[in-house]
Amino acid sequence: MTSRSVDERTGATVFFKCENLQRAGAFKFRGAYNAMASLPLDERRRGVVAFSSGNHAAAIALAGQLLNVPRIIVMPHDAPAVKRAAAEGYGAEIVLYDRDRDDREAIGRRLSSERGLALIPPYDDAAVIAGQGTAGRELFEEIAGLDVLLVPCGGGGLLAGCGLAAATMAPGCRVIGVEPAAGDDATRSFRTKQLQSVHNPLTVADGARTTSMSDMTFALMLALVADMATVDDRALLDAMFYLWERLKLVVEPTAALGAAAAFEGRVPIAGKRVGILLTAGNVDLKQLAQWITLR
Repeated sequence: MTSRSVDERTGATVFFKCENLQRAGAFKFRGAYNAMASLPLDERRRGVVAFSSGNHAAAIALAGQLLNVPRIIVMPHDAPAVKRAAAEGYGAEIVLYDRDRDDREAIGRRLSSERGLALIPPYDDAAVIAGQGTAGRELFEEIAGLDVLLVPCGGGGLLAGCGLAAATMAPGCRVIGVEPAAGDDATRSFRTKQLQSVHNPLTVADGARTTSMSDMTFALMLALVADMATVDDRALLDAMFYLWERLKLVVEPTAALGAAAAFEGRVPIAGKRVGILLTAGNVDLKQLAQWITLR
């Protein structure tokens, strides 16, 4: 998608990759399906377990439905209702946990061990990263000569995958990750060259409330990503509503991270050809009044 008003606002030529229109409403379907389809048949028959605040959950649930794989999803009790409903609607078993008290990865590993289930994490997995990277691959196949690609970053799976795609298909393109300012662990990791973490960051970007990157995504970021940037929640919501109002694209807050960085001048893009990944569109409209207040 392109927009003359966006180009005028940024001084750049901008191309939006609309993963908000993807199956299950997010890019996460790519990695979930690729990882599940790559499992040996005996592991598929036993089933899988995943942990997620929402979009990975729905993606695993849908991929399992399509591939006839039993699946259990570990979700926070305060996950957006629309995302929990999607995972349940696709037939997954949901196990709830408390973000402040429980360790979701420990719960997932315990269920994997007790029930003999394959664990598919949201980003710390080569097959998941490869699947996520197909979003960047498709953009590079369709749009030649991109100078910059802005990628929202939570655990770094999409960022790593797009970095791999760029290195192979568009080595002149600078891949830049964008995080919410309250959850800037990946940016601090990039600057210090040491893996950093953050505890339960309070941000409207619920898809980027990860504790830290994994060793795998961190190493790929250092090798393949040109820079990192952050935006605060107000700028993020302004960008989200702009995309709703002007481009008629329904995206969730996390999905607007790259657009917010472009609109706020957090990344120098004037005169350049810029790709921006709009990662998801699973909006919980019950939060709308709160978002308007924060804006």
